[in-house]
Amino acid sequence: MADDPLYELLVPYLEKPTSPSTTWRPLRSASDGITSNYLTRLSTLPLSSLTSTEPQSLSQSSHSLLLSLQALSTRSHKSVIAASDHLSELHTILPTLAEEATKLHDALPRLDGEALRFSETYSKSGDSDLLERRKKAMLLARNVDRISDILDLPSLLSSAISASSGGSNGAGVPNSVGYVTSATTNYASALDLHSHIKRLHALYPTSSLVGSVSTQAEEAMRGMASNLIASLRAQGVKLAGGMRTIGWLRRIAPELDDSGGRQKNSVSAGYEGGLGALFLVCRLANLVAMLEALEPLRGLADQESERRRRNAVSESGTKSNDSAWSGGEQTEKYLKRYIEIFREQSFAMISMYKSIFPSSSISLDNTTETTDADNMIKFAAHQSVTTNGKGSEPALEDLLEPLPSPLASFPLHLVIMLQETLKKYLPNVLDRPSRESLLTQVLYCAGSLGRLGSDFSMILASLEDLSNDRKEGSDTSDEETEEWVQVAKKHRVLAGRLELLASGTGSHGSSKASLPP
Repeated sequence: MADDPLYELLVPYLEKPTSPSTTWRPLRSASDGITSNYLTRLSTLPLSSLTSTEPQSLSQSSHSLLLSLQALSTRSHKSVIAASDHLSELHTILPTLAEEATKLHDALPRLDGEALRFSETYSKSGDSDLLERRKKAMLLARNVDRISDILDLPSLLSSAISASSGGSNGAGVPNSVGYVTSATTNYASALDLHSHIKRLHALYPTSSLVGSVSTQAEEAMRGMASNLIASLRAQGVKLAGGMRTIGWLRRIAPELDDSGGRQKNSVSAGYEGGLGALFLVCRLANLVAMLEALEPLRGLADQESERRRRNAVSESGTKSNDSAWSGGEQTEKYLKRYIEIFREQSFAMISMYKSIFPSSSISLDNTTETTDADNMIKFAAHQSVTTNGKGSEPALEDLLEPLPSPLASFPLHLVIMLQETLKKYLPNVLDRPSRESLLTQVLYCAGSLGRLGSDFSMILASLEDLSNDRKEGSDTSDEETEEWVQVAKKHRVLAGRLELLASGTGSHGSSKASLPP
């Protein structure tokens, strides 16, 4: 394309500097967009504008550009200087870049080989310990909340057990009625947590974490069992509380309720396992503790016993032993309180036992129904099996079954406790009305236990040898026997009258008719 004529006309003027201080700049070509646009604009202006307004317009544009350049240099001079410095260093950087690029090109084959080896070593199809550890770490990271919940189970279990026993006193008795509901809820929550831990241990028997949690839970449950057993030894245990406690012990300590290889016969014989014996032992411990609280009165009674013995020794050979000893008031107080506590607690523990373990009565009935003929048949079968040399151990085990209920011998132990106390301290009481009052109290106690199948009223007959301690050398056994016989008759008459009054059919005449001759 040929240059613009106007451009050719102006070139000679543009190549010359306007002043000596003006720096020469190379001219733009006619094909430049800015130059062509300006030349086109000049061709459209009148001649007068070229000499008048156009110089002013160019001057204004030049001034505006100068101001813009000044503002730009003020605002971005640091960037411009930094760009200039980098541009000056570019001739040294480019060779270095080329050298590094060459090194990278040379290292690419080795990098490709290492990448291939890595992919082959750590592929999902390969076996790698490192990958297994990473998988376990990732699995642990995804299930950290669940593991944290599992680790919190022993502490939650311990908190529930502590909260259950926290509102009670040292003996395990609740301090308030509201505590019973709270303790029941907490113990139920503790049992639910323990069941959940046992299920986890059954699902993951090889997990060391679950095994550790299960071990801690078992330790906490042993503490809970200790608390429950201690609560059975406390005073003021009611039937509902005792049933709840035995139910909890059945769940947390099933070995106490296990018949120990006698499961088949335990169903028919009503064997209570170890819980029945544990209950009776705990309540007996409570009874002994209550009786030991009478230590001050017993100490006074022991002092009276010692004084009576000294009087008997000093007055031996005389005929005035009864007049020489006239004490026994403190012994009477002690025995009255002793018999009263014995009556209340023995009736409560036996009746509570029969309510908690209703199979005990069935066990006693089945035991009494076993005849000697049945025992002989079992023994003959055992002898025949032993002779044949086969199954001797099961036959021997059958001969030992079923075991009797712990209640079968427990009332006898209680009666022996009372009998020993009466034999020791009753000789101190010489006043006949006082003795009759004590014997009547014993008969009431025997009648109370008699309603539970443990009447021991004939214990009075074994006390007739106490007369030898009171009146030595005199024939008074008949009088002594007459004493307890008269007490028994009076008690029987009074009991008959009370029964008639309770039935509402008694009359004065009928009560007289019931009197013994």
